[in-house]
Amino acid sequence: MAVTCTGENRVMTAAISGEVDHHRAKEIMDELDRQIGAGLPRVLTVDLGGVTFMDSSGIAVLLRAHRHLAALDGRIRVVNIPPQAAKLLKAAGIDRLMSFV
Repeated sequence: MAVTCTGENRVMTAAISGEVDHHRAKEIMDELDRQIGAGLPRVLTVDLGGVTFMDSSGIAVLLRAHRHLAALDGRIRVVNIPPQAAKLLKAAGIDRLMSFV
């Protein structure tokens, strides 16, 4: 599975692995939606340490999760961002919407 979620007490970590591209983005989004809907987190940490490649579909994945958390009055942190993904996300301005650690 491309997404592994853990957590309790409305704090969740979603570890994403592999390529985040147009072929896998829908699968990742659907799993994140399912996990967020089940856990209703106030804080979601998205761990990108296992990501080997990210294209603009990764932006859509994070924006969708951001909108979902905003509806729950929650926030997102993004951690362990690989250099290639960091360059892409910062160029798109995603770091202004969520915390990059």
